Amino acid sequence: MSEPIRWGILGLGKIAQTFASDLALVPDAQLAAVASRDPEKARAFASEFGAKQAYGSYSELLEDPEVDIVYIATPHTHHLPHSLMVMEAGKHVLCEKPMGITLQEVQKQIDTARRKNVFYMEALWSRFNPALRDAVGLAQSGAIGHPVYLKADFAFPALDRDPSGRLLNPNLAGGSLLDIGIYPVFLAYWLLGLPDTFKVAAHFHSTGVEKHIGLLFEYPGATALLYSGLSSHSEMRAEISCTRGTLTIDPRWHETEGYTVIGEHPDHRVFPKRGKGYTHEVEEVHRCLREGLLESPLWSHQDSLALHGLLQDIRREAGIRFPSEG
Repeated sequence: MSEPIRWGILGLGKIAQTFASDLALVPDAQLAAVASRDPEKARAFASEFGAKQAYGSYSELLEDPEVDIVYIATPHTHHLPHSLMVMEAGKHVLCEKPMGITLQEVQKQIDTARRKNVFYMEALWSRFNPALRDAVGLAQSGAIGHPVYLKADFAFPALDRDPSGRLLNPNLAGGSLLDIGIYPVFLAYWLLGLPDTFKVAAHFHSTGVEKHIGLLFEYPGATALLYSGLSSHSEMRAEISCTRGTLTIDPRWHETEGYTVIGEHPDHRVFPKRGKGYTHEVEEVHRCLREGLLESPLWSHQDSLALHGLLQDIRREAGIRFPSEG
């Protein structure tokens, strides 16, 4: 087997725990180091997930020569400075979504990655989910006609949470759109590209963040109906309707293990995941690094720029603006 690819994790919250658990399932991955501003938290995390080193500062991790690539798992508003810091240290980066709050932040990170000649990718892990890849591939193949309608939602109740926390705090770029609405918007972009026009209906929480949002995307010959929210549960089942058949993606669709084909040849297709599903994202990063690629052809720099340009346009239309934007 090839030499392992050595990972560092910067920011040790819940999503970092899930990522570390899945990283352990990838044979050629090694968790070399973890870093938190709380040294005790770093030591506990390292002990639980088998990291070789635990650091009480981010700078120590960046100075570690045993770290090849860093997974950034800090809150949204920290993705820009932390990504730049890691890349300036000459290390590759997988940055949790959204990789930036604005299109300008995303562009700055990509420009830095290209200048420093390092791999950089936004961690939209659903793009590498085997069942989703097969479903979108089938819908785009023409085998069941061409797509005319997409419906996708993602919602859970969170309005009772700490208003100073990540989801409800405008200073942390809270609200549903960037946290979970990015998934339905991403699916529409992946399947259909950028819409010609769109309509937005957004509702706001008392803290000032958007609490749920509905989107209608219009394409030549196709429509996408999308929703995200922190006010209630939603089914989280996606539907892709084509001219000669329909695909219904099992819930929770963004991490699904299968989908159903409705039409002339009905079928239910199953694609078991390993772990939570971050494994498939990690494997794509490893493939790119071993082939000397600085971006993934499956989720490229241009894809992130297009998605974040669209998200910025949606926020502008909805009146969603964060204090960090000035």
